Amino acid sequence: MYAPEQQLDPSMSDNLFELDAYLQSDDSPANCMMLSDLDGFLTAVVCTPTSIPNWADVAFGAAASVPQRIMDLTTQRLEAIKATLSSATPVLEPVFWQAPEGHAIAMDWCEGFIEAIKLNPKPWDEFGQSPHGAKLMLPILVHMFDDDGNSVFGLSEEDIDESLAVAGDAIPQVVPLIYRGLRGL
Repeated sequence: MYAPEQQLDPSMSDNLFELDAYLQSDDSPANCMMLSDLDGFLTAVVCTPTSIPNWADVAFGAAASVPQRIMDLTTQRLEAIKATLSSATPVLEPVFWQAPEGHAIAMDWCEGFIEAIKLNPKPWDEFGQSPHGAKLMLPILVHMFDDDGNSVFGLSEEDIDESLAVAGDAIPQVVPLIYRGLRGL
């Protein structure tokens, strides 16, 4: 769940605001993802070259209890991501939280992305072991922290904010390349 000081980008579509309102409400399943996590998760589902049939259960914790309107909005977002990534000139607009100071916060999005990778790790492992794939995955992976809140890349506290900002800015550029790389395009 996001902290109260984080907010959504006000330029988001009404459908995303509606989806966000549901995910934050008491009507949503207790262990469902929040909007930024869900967007990263859906993006990785689209990038994965093979089908992930149980993605909705993982995203919502209990997809059967989710209203049809919410499933429709989620499917629309999935299809929009797919259309973007498969276009000739993809322009990915990930749903990041926005700090009051105006900078993007990509951590939850990246965590959602990684959760989808875990559902079908084989193509991702192969991709990430190539020098090109590893380089493309770095902006996402740099957002990973251990249970004690330490960077898994050993970033010092002084470097974390700047490194996360640079990595977050790179995500919209690298994800279309990841999508193409996983498909051999």
